[in-house]
Amino acid sequence: MATARKHVTYLMGGVALLALAGTSSALAQQAAPSSAPAAKTEAQATALQRLVVGAGREKVAIDTPQAVTVIDQEQIDDEQAITIGDIFRQTPGVTIIGTDRVGGQGFNIRGVGAANASDESTIIITVDGATKFYEQYNMGSFFSDPELYKQVEVLRGPASSTLYGSGALGGVINFVTKDASDFLSPNEKVALRLKSMLDSNKEGLSTSAILAARLGEQTDVLVNGNFRRANDYLTGYGTKVPGSGFEAFSGLAKVTHHFGDNNEQSVRLSYQRWQSDADDTSYAQNRTVNDFGNIDRQITDQTLVFAYENPAQGNPFLDLKLNLSVSDTKVVQDNATARISSPLFLDSEYGYRTWQAKLENTFETTGDNFANFLTLGTQLSYQQRTGKTKGGTGWVDFHPEGTDRKIGVFLQNEFIWNEKLTIIPGVRLDYVSLEPDSRIPGARSQSYLAFSPKIAAMYKFTESFSVFGSLARTERLPTLDELFSTSARPTRPGATYPGGRTASLGLKKEESLNYEAGFAVSGKDLIQDGDALQFKTTGFYNNLTNLIATNPQNNLSVPVPYYVNINQARIYGVEFEADYQSRYAFANFAYSIIRGKDEKTKKTLASIPADTVAVTLGARVPDYNLTFGWRGQFATSISTGQTTGPFAGYAVHDAFIGWKGDEATQFKGWEVRASVDNIFDKRYRNNLAGDDGRGRTFKLTVNKQFGW
Repeated sequence: MATARKHVTYLMGGVALLALAGTSSALAQQAAPSSAPAAKTEAQATALQRLVVGAGREKVAIDTPQAVTVIDQEQIDDEQAITIGDIFRQTPGVTIIGTDRVGGQGFNIRGVGAANASDESTIIITVDGATKFYEQYNMGSFFSDPELYKQVEVLRGPASSTLYGSGALGGVINFVTKDASDFLSPNEKVALRLKSMLDSNKEGLSTSAILAARLGEQTDVLVNGNFRRANDYLTGYGTKVPGSGFEAFSGLAKVTHHFGDNNEQSVRLSYQRWQSDADDTSYAQNRTVNDFGNIDRQITDQTLVFAYENPAQGNPFLDLKLNLSVSDTKVVQDNATARISSPLFLDSEYGYRTWQAKLENTFETTGDNFANFLTLGTQLSYQQRTGKTKGGTGWVDFHPEGTDRKIGVFLQNEFIWNEKLTIIPGVRLDYVSLEPDSRIPGARSQSYLAFSPKIAAMYKFTESFSVFGSLARTERLPTLDELFSTSARPTRPGATYPGGRTASLGLKKEESLNYEAGFAVSGKDLIQDGDALQFKTTGFYNNLTNLIATNPQNNLSVPVPYYVNINQARIYGVEFEADYQSRYAFANFAYSIIRGKDEKTKKTLASIPADTVAVTLGARVPDYNLTFGWRGQFATSISTGQTTGPFAGYAVHDAFIGWKGDEATQFKGWEVRASVDNIFDKRYRNNLAGDDGRGRTFKLTVNKQFGW
């Protein structure tokens, strides 16, 4: 009964917050059905028709000769995401590694990316064009809140390296933050949106406020503040995951100004901040390690972006984009309670700060039956890695300080013939210089050159059927961590890891050669007027050489490098995504099968996810703006090269319902969503996760928007 009373208390508190801004009786009333006859339904837009802005020239996903998934605002809202990882539950080829702890999540795309490796650079993550990067032992790689974003793009495969930087062996994830224009209607100058979400596992609460204002015809401003908290969550059958409770504050401030002919030019300045201050939380955030104990930890992530765009509609030789940014991620920790003695548990501060600049321009040439878009650009970055302790030597040998300087130049050309054939060649060259802190014994500056060419093509046989393929090569350069990490010599006979490891100078570049082929099918007016079905299938084969891994040698009587090039691997698989939309029903299907083996040991790579299927089936009641449905996630059993496992397969079922107020009634601006995740309280674990997933969770979200 006490637990039930807690749930009711949180529920009343969340709804009360919204009720202060609107009439408390609005939700208690029923919306009357519209008396006007329904007009003929236009063709519904599917998920594969969402606009992709990060794969070169803007185009819809199904017309892109690359595996691309676009997650829009409606899908993010429908997920009622608690952590960033929840957003990707319906995305083929993407697996969240680590745990549901907010400080312990990372990404795996197509079998690339592991929780306990310093290979975060294999997947490039951007926020409004600013590249994000973080690496720390037993921590996640990205810290943020779902409420900050209106769109997420997932570009799978190394072909994305051309535009985003060498080494994207898995692909690229682009996060796009909200804009004031997303909330302001044409006749409004100010909009206010209040939102509250509650979840039962365990006593989770989030509140959000967005203020959008139009300052004249050319300038708009957005301010967004969010607070989210939860206690340690429970897995299926009620097992508590220690250290998963958290409190986090996040916010976004953005100013956008349009000017020039037809106001087509724009400048945007945005600042984003996410902060979590957790006392007595688990030291290991991406898995449960009891011997590591607890620690007080504060995580602060900041992103500052200035962007200028000039599409110059009247000038085919000018389509300019400039992006300047600063990314800063810092982790401060103290008061550790570990059961073992290690410099890991000293009071310490870790961080990455990166200054970046990217400039590109697209030149357009057209003829009677062709169009050509040539993009040239350059990208520069300067990154500082810090690692300090308040005891011992004052610096961290396994988290070495240093600087990473990059300069890249790239070219991508898109040729379209007769609106049927699209050919996209591209090439990128990156020069990287890595300089260690002077205190690292035996370390010296290293420099590398990376070459990333590609060619992709798509041919439309009809408006309904097309085929595509690509060939891409990229090189991942060693990181500061991989080059300059060291550990002390053994202090007693027979001592093993982590003693006696030196800086890993002379590491070779990782190389990836990736082949892709697939087809896309579209149809409309299939079952009823205005419905649409689209699906896209992609097969890929990725040959990886010179993979970097921790040195497996345990006999440390003679010092050995911390990291070595030891592996060659082949990863291949198939991704299938389909989406059906109609006036009264909708469905989504995502399936991925990935295989990958270490060519030396012939064992399945530890980074390979299980075969997964995600299905959504839903219905709409248009007269009442009501949607409801079922989601299912299914995974097969899998055994990998890890010492744990085999991992059992599982099936997790969710149910959801949503309602939006009619714009022509007193319910305008109201939205209510409710769901039950993991209905049957299934105990399950994604094989790349460090802990079991959440047990049965009830969620309720209510938001109200006002406009003046």
